[in-house]
Amino acid sequence: MNSNEIISSSKDRMGKAEQALKRELSTIRAGHANASLLNNVTVSYYGADTPLNQIASITIPEPRVIMVTPYDKSALDNIEKGILEANIGINPANDGDNIRLVVPQLTEERRKEIAKQVKATGEQSKVAVRNVRRDSMDSVKKGNKNDDFTDDEAHRLEDEIQKITDASIKNVEQIVADKEKEVMNG
Repeated sequence: MNSNEIISSSKDRMGKAEQALKRELSTIRAGHANASLLNNVTVSYYGADTPLNQIASITIPEPRVIMVTPYDKSALDNIEKGILEANIGINPANDGDNIRLVVPQLTEERRKEIAKQVKATGEQSKVAVRNVRRDSMDSVKKGNKNDDFTDDEAHRLEDEIQKITDASIKNVEQIVADKEKEVMNG
């Protein structure tokens, strides 16, 4: 691997860790309706597990209400079952045409629990970023040992990898801080 490949691979993999964190945190409830709460819901539709957003429209008519309107009314019961099985902590209310999910107001204690969960998820992302750094540093050391890089090049690469890592860790911390603020202020 040449120096440009090592750096671009590091940036790419650390960016993916940040995106994975954002996706993971988007499924955490913060006391208000958010369609991403239903991202992991799959529904048995004509014998195939299908993502909910492919067989129904998901809207937010009020700040704490998610409305699911199936494109095919015959799928209503299966959608309700899929939401229950996804275990998102909200009971669906089926009115025969739509399914309403009323997001309950969070207690202070529950907010603190969720904030802890957010922090733990952020720590996992930091570990992933540090693992990328370790892999990249190993590639630099291997390249230096095989005379692919001079000692000066190796040091420059290690410094650059560290800067990328520091920036990525800072991004992860900002993502976590924003989500904690959202959860605590709900």
